[in-house]
Amino acid sequence: MNDLIIPLDNSSREPIYEQIYRYIKEEIRNGSLPFHGRLPSTRALARHMQISRSTVDMAYAQLTAEGYLEAVPCKGYYVAQMDELFVSPRQQPDPEDNQVNVKVEYRYDFSPRGIDLRSFPYNVWRRLTKNTLIDDKREIFELGDPKGDYALRNMICQYLHQARGVNCSPEQMVIGAGNEYLLMRLSQLLPSGCQIAMENPTYRQAYRILCGLGHKVVPVPMDEGGMEIEALEKSGAMLSYVMPSHQYPLGIVMPIKRRLELLAWAAKGERYIIEDDYDSEFRYRGMPIPSLQGVDRKDCVIYIGTFSKSVAPAIRISYMVLPHALLKRFESYNYYSSTVSRIDQTVMESFISEGHFERHLNRMRTIYKNKHDVLMNELKDFSDFSISGENAGLHLLLTGSREEQELIELAARQDVRVYGLSDYYITDTGRQHKTVVLGYANMTEEEIKEGAAHLKEAWR
Repeated sequence: MNDLIIPLDNSSREPIYEQIYRYIKEEIRNGSLPFHGRLPSTRALARHMQISRSTVDMAYAQLTAEGYLEAVPCKGYYVAQMDELFVSPRQQPDPEDNQVNVKVEYRYDFSPRGIDLRSFPYNVWRRLTKNTLIDDKREIFELGDPKGDYALRNMICQYLHQARGVNCSPEQMVIGAGNEYLLMRLSQLLPSGCQIAMENPTYRQAYRILCGLGHKVVPVPMDEGGMEIEALEKSGAMLSYVMPSHQYPLGIVMPIKRRLELLAWAAKGERYIIEDDYDSEFRYRGMPIPSLQGVDRKDCVIYIGTFSKSVAPAIRISYMVLPHALLKRFESYNYYSSTVSRIDQTVMESFISEGHFERHLNRMRTIYKNKHDVLMNELKDFSDFSISGENAGLHLLLTGSREEQELIELAARQDVRVYGLSDYYITDTGRQHKTVVLGYANMTEEEIKEGAAHLKEAWR
């Protein structure tokens, strides 16, 4: 690093060296100056700022005395390694990261957001990518259809109809780089600042996105059947955001009676339901649960899905099926280019059409079921806890008699990370939580056994 841009206030009563000291200290604390990063020499910084070298010397000396800098003979000044964790004021903590935005490594991490990338079909994906680029297909380097390539949309429609009971045409589908982008596009079709009801607890990222787009999000409580319809009616919302096939994080499957009640609510006016079909591909007991959209007869369900869990997060291919009334509005806003590379779209279309996606899904269902069964077997000895949300998805809930934070801290002492259910609530006034979330997708079966043993020791 040859220089630093340090704003100085010559009219301030604060001495220049203190301004330099305070600025560098804050840059270190918020992570803008990384640990072990080299600072400019006192001579170089003084020349760059056109101030006395002794002024810079005083600032560096104070930072070194407080342990922020290390002076290495014949080399210069470096940012010291800190034992504490500093939270940047520029980046608020993510509740789903357990209130810490600095990555801490645990030996066993029961993350509910992970997937098993060890089993990703790398050879198949590599071959399909090579085949896509082996000829001079100039068209795949053009922008293409703003909704996404027709061939891919058609393949996804066929898959959704066969596997999820979704009734749609390729014209109704929009491809986007992640659900966040699709929610942004959807927001353009809604009245400005309209109220949206969300299950409480819920997927917090969707909540943040919708709030950031200017909508008023109303939390609606849940019972054993999902979102409470009476509370939904009282909310005044014109949209409801639900995950009926496997609610995240509670794992509730919405029964048909509640689904019909929800559809009846939407049919009363110009109301819509956003169906987030979260990790519905993975179910380990009973028949697959069909989508809410497939039962809809009033064309009021907006269906959103993604390949992040079933293939890989980095693929960044999500899809949204619009009701026909919203589709007409979308066409008038259809001046955005597709956010997904046409190369990736072509590879994904081949991945599905050649049968690789179905084979990969079947393989992952077996792998995840084995991991699920291993964890369930290890939890048999946890007699003081009750289990819920199992038999589907990639996580389960464990509820005990101790407070959630105590469970998390005791687990951390055993080098195990678990996640509190309270992090997923939009509003949580006065509620006492005693539930932790255990994901198992990104762990090996041996790691699950060892991690569960450490939890048993921690919570003995």
